[in-house]
Amino acid sequence: MRMRPTLSWTPTADLPPGTTDLEPVADALRTGGVLVLSGAGISTESGIPDYRGEDGSLSRHTPMTYQDFTASAQARRRYWARSHLGWRTFGRARPNAGHRALAALGRHGLLSGVITQNVDGLHQAAGSEGVVELHGSLDRVVCLSCSAFSPRRELARRLEQANAGFEPVAAGLNPDGDADLTDEQVGDFRVLPCTICGGILKPDVVFFGEAVPPQRVEVCRTLVREAASLLVLGSSLTVMSGLRFVRQAAQAGKPVLIVNRDPTRGDLHALTRVALPLGTALTTVAERLGIPVDGEAARRLDGEAPRRRPG
Repeated sequence: MRMRPTLSWTPTADLPPGTTDLEPVADALRTGGVLVLSGAGISTESGIPDYRGEDGSLSRHTPMTYQDFTASAQARRRYWARSHLGWRTFGRARPNAGHRALAALGRHGLLSGVITQNVDGLHQAAGSEGVVELHGSLDRVVCLSCSAFSPRRELARRLEQANAGFEPVAAGLNPDGDADLTDEQVGDFRVLPCTICGGILKPDVVFFGEAVPPQRVEVCRTLVREAASLLVLGSSLTVMSGLRFVRQAAQAGKPVLIVNRDPTRGDLHALTRVALPLGTALTTVAERLGIPVDGEAARRLDGEAPRRRPG
């Protein structure tokens, strides 16, 4: 499955309006077997912007495509300079109330799984288990020549040493961890090769225009087949890689529920779209179900960096 470089989508007039009624979401969770599909909107309360919406980063930033990254050394220099700077902020992001509430729902056995389009690792940091990272994760790096994986923290350390004094001020941060820098700020930033074969290094994330690994897609399709319902959290579903799972669920007659402040490409397939902030919505639903969001874990996570999976 290849991610289409679709950067925008215009809602049609026949989309149903959003609601603030959370009861359909609570009812689905009471039944159990809910598969979650999350997008960038669940991480905005952690300080990571989303792509779309009124304040989305696409208004000022065009994401790197796989074709540009592999074809141009200058594009790779620009990407790694911006990503290296962004990683300093991105890597310090903490799970928010929405992540923690979702983890609590999972601990109480109400979820059949979590598929995330995000690359920030915040679901796992909040305690969710078995998360399928549809678009990969920024905490890993892969060599395009020898396919070796390595932890992002190791590359970050090497880049710090190779680019001493690189301290530009970014205009903003994007959902892929890419900071906004001008070409002048990028300058002659030094890009480093794979330590094993000297090949090109790339973050282990799916760029626009790149194929999601088929095995990962099939895992997600199986999760949709086995779920009782699908709950979409914080995604406009503009990119087909997520929308196709909504369509699969709807075609199988499974309820689709969406919590997203703006209209989505999946609204016509959904039982409801709740237009509320995700932290508020998920915490409220958990409370209605008598499920406490772990306050002790929340305080601990607010004081330490998110747990990252080994590279």
